[in-house]
Amino acid sequence: MLDQVTELMEASRRKAARDLNSIMTITYWEIGRRIVESEQKGENRAEYGKKLIERLANDLTARFGRGFSQRNLEQMRRFYQLWSIPQTLSAESGRTDIEPKFPLPWSHYVQLLSVKSNEARSFYATEALQGGWSVRQLRRQISTQFYERTLLSRNKAAMLQQGSQSLPTEVVSPEEEIKEPFVLEFLDLKDEYSENDLEEALIRHIESFLLELGRDFAFLGRQRRLRIGDQWFRVDLLFFHRRLRCLVIIDLKLGEFTHADVGQMHLYLNYAREHWTYPDENPPVGLILCNRKDEAVAHYALEGLPNKVMAAEYQMALPDEKLLADELERTRQRIENRLKE
Repeated sequence: MLDQVTELMEASRRKAARDLNSIMTITYWEIGRRIVESEQKGENRAEYGKKLIERLANDLTARFGRGFSQRNLEQMRRFYQLWSIPQTLSAESGRTDIEPKFPLPWSHYVQLLSVKSNEARSFYATEALQGGWSVRQLRRQISTQFYERTLLSRNKAAMLQQGSQSLPTEVVSPEEEIKEPFVLEFLDLKDEYSENDLEEALIRHIESFLLELGRDFAFLGRQRRLRIGDQWFRVDLLFFHRRLRCLVIIDLKLGEFTHADVGQMHLYLNYAREHWTYPDENPPVGLILCNRKDEAVAHYALEGLPNKVMAAEYQMALPDEKLLADELERTRQRIENRLKE
């Protein structure tokens, strides 16, 4: 009985996600169509189109919240141009019948917009649909030039069979489909996602611990989302250090400390420097906290600072790395024991 109900719930959630994605994709295509048609009425199309999107982004954001940045509207415009189809209007409903043309979720079309070749774009769209690719799998296939590799392969059938296999990290659950950032933006819902109870508890404790150290740290947010290219990321904790006058980005990892963690943090810092930092503030600093089974590691990302003097000043003002690592280790053990009770 439990298995049957579980299967029913998962199937229903997937259908709900598909239906919502279909409505969202149609809506964005229609917005793109109206932008293009408005642009064509302007005398100087390039300049008119730029001002139109800028004004529309401000107005829609004020009225509907997230999801209508200039970049997003430009993607809708581009989406209409690449997937422009003849309209067939239903006399009874007055609604444009375009649902069959968009069988993929909106997040997939966003990835396909980055593919320049029409043939390659069509190939990826077909394979994603037939293979049921998640957006993670589609992103990987595009970045590894699966289309070009298939063309060069002597055994194309084997290549296609291999490409249809997803990695364990690319499988998307029904819950993740509903919490997909584009869906949350479309519905203007808050994103309060955390990976598991342990990580959430650790993040909350680190937040409290830093605030208790003194008056230097001012809390700005938890699980702050940012978009780099066509990918979404989450910053676990965001603080402002009053004495240093800079943002402090904290990223918690449940596992080994790797060079990839450092690279990802620098990605966050570059974004924060460009989009979150005010002109009179100093460059942001990153803190990576890795919580392994045997020990915890704390590492400040200071390499992006303009000079060694500023790096030394930051190190003097910020909490000691060992102090943070020890506190993280003690907290992990305490939380794990409590969760086992």
